[in-house]
Amino acid sequence: MAGIYIHIPFCKQACHYCDFHFSTSLKYKDELLQALVKEINLQKTYLANETIETIYFGGGTPSILSANELNLLIGTISNLHTVAANAEITIEANPDDLDKAKLQALRQTDINRFSIGIQSFFDEDLEWMNRVHRGNEAEAAVKRAQDIGFENITVDLIYGYPLLSDQKWKYNLDKVFALDIPHVSSYSMTVEPQTALASFIHKKKQPAMNDQQSAEQFILLMDAMQTHSFEHYEISNFCKPGHYSRHNSNYWKGVKYLGIGPSAHSFNGESRQWNVANNAKYIQVLEKNELSAETEVLTEADRLNEYIMTSLRTIWGLDLDKLNTIAAGASNQLNSPAQRFFENGWIEQKDRVITLSPMGKLYADHIASELFF
Repeated sequence: MAGIYIHIPFCKQACHYCDFHFSTSLKYKDELLQALVKEINLQKTYLANETIETIYFGGGTPSILSANELNLLIGTISNLHTVAANAEITIEANPDDLDKAKLQALRQTDINRFSIGIQSFFDEDLEWMNRVHRGNEAEAAVKRAQDIGFENITVDLIYGYPLLSDQKWKYNLDKVFALDIPHVSSYSMTVEPQTALASFIHKKKQPAMNDQQSAEQFILLMDAMQTHSFEHYEISNFCKPGHYSRHNSNYWKGVKYLGIGPSAHSFNGESRQWNVANNAKYIQVLEKNELSAETEVLTEADRLNEYIMTSLRTIWGLDLDKLNTIAAGASNQLNSPAQRFFENGWIEQKDRVITLSPMGKLYADHIASELFF
C-alpha cells in the first residue's frame, strides 16, 4: 500500500503564520493543473506498482479547485495506478469555500474525507491570523458538510497565541465536541521565519509566543480529548475510535508516498525527493516533460533517526525490533540515552515498544533528538 499527496499552491490570502508554499494569484491555475497531470504521468513508476490506499489534496487551499478539476486529477491517478476500493481521499478545505453548491458538486467526486481549517471560532482571533472566514462560517460549513452526507471530517485548531485565553480555548474545544466531529488536528502556534507573524514580532508589533501558555493549553487539550473519548494517537492528532487519518498515519509508519506539485515531497523507503517550491519554475520544467525534483539518498543513520522521530510521536511507539531491521543491534545503543527519560517518567516501555508518557509528549522533539544516532 502507498499514498499520493497533491499540493495545490493557491490561497485567497496569506495567513500571517503560514510558511507553506502558496500563491495568492490564480493567474496560472490552468497551466499548473496541466503540469500536475503531467507529473502524475511522469512519476507513474515511482511507487513500483503498489496499490494506492490514500490520496490527499493539501496546500495551499485545494478547495479552490472545482469538482471537475479534482476529478481530472483523481481520474489521472486511477488510470495509472490500482486505487484501493476503500481508499481514503481527503481534501483540505477552508470554511468559506464550502457552500451548499460546492458541497453538492464534491459529492460527485470520490472525495470522502474533509480536513476543514477552522483554527478558531472567535472572529477576533481569525482576524489576527488573517484568515478569510469567520467563526459562524466555520460552524455552518461543518453542519452543511454533515447534512449533505460527509461524515468523515477532521478540523484544525490552533492554540498558544496571545489572544487565546484558557476560557476561549475551552470554548473552541467544546464547540468541536458539540458538532460531533470525529477527528481533530491541533497545533501550537509557531513563529516561522519569513512569515508576517515573525516580522510583526521582530518589529514589536506583536508579542512573542509564550511557551508556558502553549504547554498549559496542550495539557488542557489532552485532558478534554480524553474526557470525550478521543484517542491521542499522534502528538497533534486525536480521533474517535476508527477515525485515524490513514494518510498521515502512513507517513508516521514509514509507508511509501508520492508527492505531486510544487514543494511536494516523496519517499520510497530508500530516498526522499522534493519538487521546486516555485510555481512558474515547476510549470516550465514540466512543459519540457522533465521533473523538478531533487533527491537525497537516506543513510542508515537518516533512516534510524527518521523512524525514531516519527514513531515516538504515535501511540504505536518505537518498536525496538523494527529499529534493529534498519541496523542490526541499533536498539542496544538506545539504552544509555533513554535511561534518564525512563527515570523522569517521560517515556514508557511495554514489551519491546517505547512510547511517550502524557508528560513526555510535551518534550517529544527533545526526547527524539537525544536518541538520534
